[in-house]
Amino acid sequence: MLKKIFFILFTLFFFIPNSFSKEDVKLKKQNWSFQGIFGRFDNSTLQRGLQVYQEVCSACHGVKRLRFRELTNLGFTKEQIVNYAKTFEILDGPNELGEMFIRPGEPTDTFVSPYKNKEEAIAINGAYPPDLSLLTKAMKNGPDYIYSLLVGYEDPPNDFELPDGLYYNPYHDGSVIAIPQPLYDEAIEYIDGTNASIHQLSYDIVNFLSWAAEPELQKRKALGLKVLIFLIVLTALLYVTMKEIWSRIEK
Repeated sequence: MLKKIFFILFTLFFFIPNSFSKEDVKLKKQNWSFQGIFGRFDNSTLQRGLQVYQEVCSACHGVKRLRFRELTNLGFTKEQIVNYAKTFEILDGPNELGEMFIRPGEPTDTFVSPYKNKEEAIAINGAYPPDLSLLTKAMKNGPDYIYSLLVGYEDPPNDFELPDGLYYNPYHDGSVIAIPQPLYDEAIEYIDGTNASIHQLSYDIVNFLSWAAEPELQKRKALGLKVLIFLIVLTALLYVTMKEIWSRIEK
């Protein structure tokens, strides 16, 4: 049931413009460790986010752009990744007989879709569950908006008329949403023993989805910093060289 709620929430509400009925409603901005030129992902947070994805989201949603081998960025060893990949069945082929076959997953494989094809997904859910690979990049203020929506369920004000069967969430368009709260305290039990509050669950899954959208982000930032340092040093050397050349000309 929890996984169904997550699917409907992402399908109906995360992919519509994140506008608000009130201009004074501000997102619950978080101090995301991965933002900024020196930003980095926290491996423990990402591992918990992977657990939330695996136990709650993966029954309906895929992350087709993500490969198992990229989990090394989360602090997993190659052996752990090999064993994790083997728990998935991959449709491969054709073989020498022209037949498709099932094999255990390998680190080079992408995360497995929960459905055989798009038609099966629509038949089961009534709509095609969106892939989560680029979710945080596809929306304005993606991380803060998704986090705010997940933790934003609350009782409506006394003067607010809430239609039957709907729920109050000031971060959704019109402050009304048709889906019950998808995450709540102790929805899952974290492997590392972290208190699974709704804020922690939401924070971790948003971190994981942000990483899944850009698994090479830290490497690019590191490379960019090296290039910046190189350009600064090069500029300084050119400046000193030019001063030396012009000093000789003036003499």
